[in-house]
Amino acid sequence: MPVGPAGMLNPVRALGRYSLLMFQAFGSLHELSIYRKNLFDQMVKIGIESIPIVALTAAFSGAVTTVQTAYQLTSPLYPKSLIGSIVAPSMILELGAVVTAFILTGRVGARIAAELGTMRVTEQIDALEAMGLNSVGYLIIPRVLAGVIMFPVLYISAVLVGIGGGIIVADLGGWLEAAEFIDGAREFFNPFDPVFGCIKSLVFGFVITSISCFKGYYTRGGAEGVGRSTTESAVTSCVFILLADLLLAVTLL
Repeated sequence: MPVGPAGMLNPVRALGRYSLLMFQAFGSLHELSIYRKNLFDQMVKIGIESIPIVALTAAFSGAVTTVQTAYQLTSPLYPKSLIGSIVAPSMILELGAVVTAFILTGRVGARIAAELGTMRVTEQIDALEAMGLNSVGYLIIPRVLAGVIMFPVLYISAVLVGIGGGIIVADLGGWLEAAEFIDGAREFFNPFDPVFGCIKSLVFGFVITSISCFKGYYTRGGAEGVGRSTTESAVTSCVFILLADLLLAVTLL
């Protein structure tokens, strides 16, 4: 790995290339009508096909959070409804968006990086440009827009399923009835919480898809390069998800 001033400039160069690619991509928005079918295909792949794994993860996240909260609230001084007051905001503010983003980093981000990386090393992207197509508009814009559009849908699904999983586990485990759980969730409900969660999901959707497109589009080095780009896209996306999560919380809450 390069060290010294040259090595320290690599992240700056990468940021510059990423910014230029995104600028070029959003400069191609006027061509979106040409690539409408590609956009709908990506919305299905990124959104609809991800619902089962997102729902499964959210259900277990809500259930585990409920069990752990009930375990901590052993004192009779606390009303049982407090479990719902803790689990519901946890899913809305944090778990629904962040856990979904981490799951989709592996499922969606890695797939995008691998697809574009394979197209790059097999010269399919060069062939598209030789045919007169704008490869950035055709390959990147549909994927990024599909992520921005569908991630809030997945977030809402994750929150509903996660809270539902918590209600079921709380009822079956004998900690509190569903009505008590819902009353507790309503008692401390803040209307801004789901708005904040949707904003986070929009940002996470952009972060995951744009970084994955960037890593895949500039892949070099054959099959090994594709594997390296896929790994880098997943790791980099996770880091920036955490950073964006912190910045949004400090800024908006």
